[in-house]
Amino acid sequence: MTGRLLASTMLSTAVGLGIAAGQPVARAATIQGTPESYLPLVRALKPGDRLLLAPGEYAQGLALHGLQGTREAPIRIGALDPAKRPRFVGRPGHNTVSIVDAAFVEVANLDLDGRGLPVNGVKAEGHARYAHHVVVRGLRIVGHGANQNVVGISTKCPAWGWVIRDNLIVGAGTGMYLGDSDGSAPFVAGLIEGNVVLDTIGYNVQIKHQKARPFLPGMPDGASVTVIRRNVFRKGANSSHGELARPNLLVGHFPPQGPGADDTYLVYGNFLYRNATEALFQGEGNVALYNNAFVNPEGSAVRVQPHNAVPERIDIFHNTVVARDNGIRVTGGNPARAQRVFGNVVFAAQPLAGGLQTGNVSGELAQAPAVLRAPLDEPKRLDLRPQPGVLAPLPPGSPDTAAFPQAGLDFDRVRRVRPLPGAFGEEDRAFLPLATPRRPAVTARVVQ
Repeated sequence: MTGRLLASTMLSTAVGLGIAAGQPVARAATIQGTPESYLPLVRALKPGDRLLLAPGEYAQGLALHGLQGTREAPIRIGALDPAKRPRFVGRPGHNTVSIVDAAFVEVANLDLDGRGLPVNGVKAEGHARYAHHVVVRGLRIVGHGANQNVVGISTKCPAWGWVIRDNLIVGAGTGMYLGDSDGSAPFVAGLIEGNVVLDTIGYNVQIKHQKARPFLPGMPDGASVTVIRRNVFRKGANSSHGELARPNLLVGHFPPQGPGADDTYLVYGNFLYRNATEALFQGEGNVALYNNAFVNPEGSAVRVQPHNAVPERIDIFHNTVVARDNGIRVTGGNPARAQRVFGNVVFAAQPLAGGLQTGNVSGELAQAPAVLRAPLDEPKRLDLRPQPGVLAPLPPGSPDTAAFPQAGLDFDRVRRVRPLPGAFGEEDRAFLPLATPRRPAVTARVVQ
């Protein structure tokens, strides 16, 4: 970054914070708010402030417009008592948590009830210039299923550095929709982890494709990663059919050239379950998909294929897949890039198709119980761990996975003693795909 650009960035940040050059930043404060008092308190928040909201029903939404924390002193808004959570209710014509030109802001431990209205739960608005380093944590989002276009968590402006963690979204039209339909609102360098998204009409999560990335101060312009890990994504009987059918998780391509062209999705440690009308996962661009569990008793599991562009660098490894139709299918990839499929355990009518395949264990769906403990049972009894002594280690010369974060751990984040194919190691422990260490027991009960 040049000195002139750095000075310009510092000046714009100071202006956004209302700080004149040379003036000290005011001391951060912890503030308590109520349904009657919180609106002016939100507007007055400064870097480092914490606004703790008392229990009650909040009927005027939460507008995070122009709030500017800093990396060292973010602005935090959450529950005074996480056991007695504030409840924000939907109101016509307004998204409940509205984000415009905000940075280094956290919203945590709130309940959002859309009450069936056509409004989004959390939305970085389309007219905003940016929304970066926003943390959305521990929300419970319900009542946002009026139609497929109603979204639990949405970004429609350039967004980077987001953390979307440990949220529960039930029955939304779309769980998360990150980016805009025309590719003009990039979602960059995000972390989506520990969320449970259930019974959406459309996508559980979609990250849109990206056109040429705009230049904005602070937006990453080198190679970066977006991580999707340790989530539960499930579709239900309310899933759209026909032209409106959607996968549980879809990731679109990055810019075809220039800044962002070498970005990568790292998708690992997730549990994707059930989709009667589409595949569980669809992707293009640069994707590493590993240590995931895919179960679809009503359709297909993994499709890597052209959508708005084509698959580029693809690495699909150490996944366990049980599906009625297609297991892992890779088509239409850039021939100049490798699309590798290795070390997976796949049982489906058509287990594997496409890609450079090595070291996979595959078979028809009816053969799955001979290799896995209880792969065809209902969710409460499902067990995808390998039968003792059945799987052999991957052969010498298998592709090296050391460059991929946590690839040496299995689905349960236990270090692999031997390099077995599939998502699970050999340890004899409880099978808890719906309640991994980040997912509380109450969430597991909801999922089941």
